Amino acid sequence: MPNNLVIVESPAKSKTISGYLGEDYNVLATIGHIRDLPSRQGSIDPDNNFDMIFEIGERSREQVKKIITAFKTADALYLATDPDREGEAISWHVTELLNDEGLINEKPIYRIVFYEITKNAVREAMKNPRKLNKELVDAYLARRAIDYLFGFNLSPLLWKTIGGGAKSAGRVQSPALRLIVERELKIDAFEAQEYWSIEADVRQKEQTFKSRLVKYFGEKVEKFSFKNEEIAREAEKNILNDAKNNLTAVNIEKKQRRRNPAAPFRTSTLQQEASRKLGFTARFTMSVAQGLYMGIELPNEGNIGLITYMRTDSVDLSSDAIDEIREMIRNRFGNENVPDKPQKYQNKAANAQEAHEAIRPTSITRTPESMETILDENQLKLYTLIWQRTMASQMEAAVFDTVKIDLSTEPDNSKAHQFRANGQILVKPGFMAVYQESKDDRVIDDSDKLLPEINKGNIITIDILRTEQHFTEPPPRFTEASLVKTLEEHGIGRPSTYATIIAKLQEKYADMDGRRFQPTDTGKLVNKYLTERFSQYVDYEFTSKLENQLDAVSRGEKQFKPLVKEFWEPFTDLINQNQNVTRSEALGSRDLGIDPESNKPVSVRMGHRGPYVMIGTNQDEETPKFAGLRPEQSVENLTLEEALALFSLPRILGKTPEGIDILAKTGPFGPYINYGNKKNVSIPRDEDPYTIDISRALELIKEKEIADANRIIHNFEDAGIQVLNGRYGPYITNKKKNARVPKDQDPESLTLEECEKLLAAAPERKRRGKKKKTSKKIASGK
Repeated sequence: MPNNLVIVESPAKSKTISGYLGEDYNVLATIGHIRDLPSRQGSIDPDNNFDMIFEIGERSREQVKKIITAFKTADALYLATDPDREGEAISWHVTELLNDEGLINEKPIYRIVFYEITKNAVREAMKNPRKLNKELVDAYLARRAIDYLFGFNLSPLLWKTIGGGAKSAGRVQSPALRLIVERELKIDAFEAQEYWSIEADVRQKEQTFKSRLVKYFGEKVEKFSFKNEEIAREAEKNILNDAKNNLTAVNIEKKQRRRNPAAPFRTSTLQQEASRKLGFTARFTMSVAQGLYMGIELPNEGNIGLITYMRTDSVDLSSDAIDEIREMIRNRFGNENVPDKPQKYQNKAANAQEAHEAIRPTSITRTPESMETILDENQLKLYTLIWQRTMASQMEAAVFDTVKIDLSTEPDNSKAHQFRANGQILVKPGFMAVYQESKDDRVIDDSDKLLPEINKGNIITIDILRTEQHFTEPPPRFTEASLVKTLEEHGIGRPSTYATIIAKLQEKYADMDGRRFQPTDTGKLVNKYLTERFSQYVDYEFTSKLENQLDAVSRGEKQFKPLVKEFWEPFTDLINQNQNVTRSEALGSRDLGIDPESNKPVSVRMGHRGPYVMIGTNQDEETPKFAGLRPEQSVENLTLEEALALFSLPRILGKTPEGIDILAKTGPFGPYINYGNKKNVSIPRDEDPYTIDISRALELIKEKEIADANRIIHNFEDAGIQVLNGRYGPYITNKKKNARVPKDQDPESLTLEECEKLLAAAPERKRRGKKKKTSKKIASGK
C-alpha cells in the first residue's frame, strides 16, 4: 500500500487536505516555520560569505520529530506549503532538515502548489508537481539576511543612544514609522486659513434645492476668494442688490455618467476595506481570512476552503471563476447586468507579483445567505465582503443621469453673479446593486440630490442667501486602511507583511487616537535619529528598490549573496561611524533663552522618558533643574515662558480653614492637590495644575471628604476594622485582609463579632512582587 508524506503549514489545512487525498497520504503540519535565525548576534557571519546559522524553534521540536519519523517509512514527499516566498522557504527548511538526517537518498520529493483548498485544486496540483524553486528560496534567504543584519546592528545603536524606549529598527518598519511621523509634523506645522463660502437655497414650483456661488462679478470664485467676514458680507450685499430675490436659469447640462466597479480584492485592498466597513484591524482581517482559506466544515461536503489564497497582489480571476460568476450574475440580476466581455483589471500596486489570483470565493455559488448558520459572526462579515466585491467586479457599470444648472443674477451680463446646482439620479444600479467601495476621509457633497425640471430662462426664487465661515484643515492622521494604501503605493513591504508592520508600530512607536496613528515621543525621536544618521535606509525609494531586487532574485536575474553584500558593506560602515555618537549629539537640544532668576541657560531636549526642559548645564557645579513637558506641549514649539512655567510646581494655592497649606503638585499618577500629611485629591484630567485656583481646590477637597464620609459604613476604631463601600460593593477590612459582605446581610447592621468572623474566613491578601525570570536553553543546530 503506497505511503506518501504531505507537508503543510497548519493543522487546519492538514485536516482539510487529508479528506481530499485519502488513506495513501499522511498529511503533517509544520505549524509555521520550523527553523529560523536565532534572535541573537552572530546568526549570520558576514566574514564567512554571509553563512546563516538556522536553529529549530523550541515549539517546533516535537513536529520535526514527527516529520522525520514519518519520512523514514514514506515512499515519497509532497511539499504543499503556501504558494509564495515564505511557503517555498518552509518547504526548503523541511528538505534541509531531512538531508541533515541523511534520509533523502533517492526518495522522490515533489513541490505542489494550489491557490485554493478545494478537492479539484488539490488533486490537480498532485497531478502537476514541480521541483523546489531555488530562486524563490534564495529571495527568501536574501530578505531574511538583510532584515536580520539591519535589525541586529541598528537596534543596539538605538538602545545605546536613545534608551530603553527605543525598542528596535526594521528595514520595513522604520520607513513606515517615517510616514506616520512626517504626517504628524505636517499637522503640527499646519496653520488654519480662514475662508468663506456663499450658497443660496433656491425654489422652483415649491421644490427647494441648494446652489453655490461660482462667479462673482463674472470672475471664477476660488476657495480663498472671500478671505474674511468683511469681504464675504460685502459680496452678500452686492448679490442681493443685483439679484432682487431672483435668479435666471442660463445654462442646463444633462449627461450620463458611468461608474465602473472596483477590482476584486488583493491583500492590501481587503485590509483597507475590512478596516473601513467592518472596523477590523489588518492583523485580525488576515487571521479571519486564514481560517476561511484553510477550510470550514460544510454539511455533506466536509472541510472546504471557502476563499482563495489571501496573500496576493494580483487582481486576476481564473477563466473558470469568471464563467461561474457571470452565470451567478445572470441568474440573480438578469442578463442586462452581465457585460459583453469579462471585466479585466490592471494591477496598480508597486512591485506587483501577479502569479496568484485575486482573493475570491472558491465557489461563488456559496452565497453569504447559505453560510449564515455555518460561519461565526466575523467570518460571515468578511466572507460577505469578499463575495460581494467579487460579484460586483464582473458586473455592468452603474449609470447616472447628471444635471448641472447655472443660475445668473443678470442673464445677459457677462459680469453678473452666477450660482450652480448639481444633481444626479441613479438610472441603472449595475454593480451597485451588490456592493459599493468605501473611501477614507470622504468629502460630503450634494451631487446626489434630485433637482426639479428646469428650462433655460426659468426664473428661480432665492429663499435664503447663506454666507458661512470655514477654516482649512490639516492633513488627517493615517488610519490602518490609509497606511496600508500608502505603504503599497510606495512599494514598502509585501502583502504578507502589512499586518505585521502595523502591529509592530502600535506596539512600539505609535498610539491609536480613535482609529488613527499618532506617533509617541519615542517614535518621533527614533525617526529623527534614523532620518538624520541613516537617511538612505529609511528612504522610501531604497525600500521599494530593494523589493525590486528581491523580486529579481526570485526570477533568477540576481544572485542572493552579492545582493546581501551590496547592502551590507555601506551599511556596516555607517554603523561604525555612529558607534561613538553621544546621546546629546544624536538627540540634540533647542536653546530657549536665559532663566531670569538664576541667569542660567534654558533648553528643551528629548530623553529616555520623553521631552523635558533643563535649567543649567551638565558642566555646572550645581545640579541642573529638570521638568517634563505637559501632554499638549512639544519640543518644536515650546517657548521660554512656557518652559519656565513648568518649574512652578509645587505651587501654594492658599490654606484650608484649619490653616494647612494647599499645594498643586504633580506625581507619577498625574496632577493632584495636597492638603496635609497623606491628604491628597486628584486634579481632573481636563483641569490644569498650573492654573487651578484656591476656590476650585477647596471644592475638590470638599467633594473628596463627602465621598470618604459616604464610603465608611462602620468604623470599629478600637479593633481597627472598617466596613466600607467599594467599587464592587460593601466590604470589611482590617488593612491586612478584605472580606466581602454577603449579599444576604445588611452592611449597616453588621456587628464587630460578625466582621471578625468574616475576616477570619477570608483568604490572605496576595503580595505583589517581581515575576521570576525563566530562560529556555536552545540547542544548537544547523
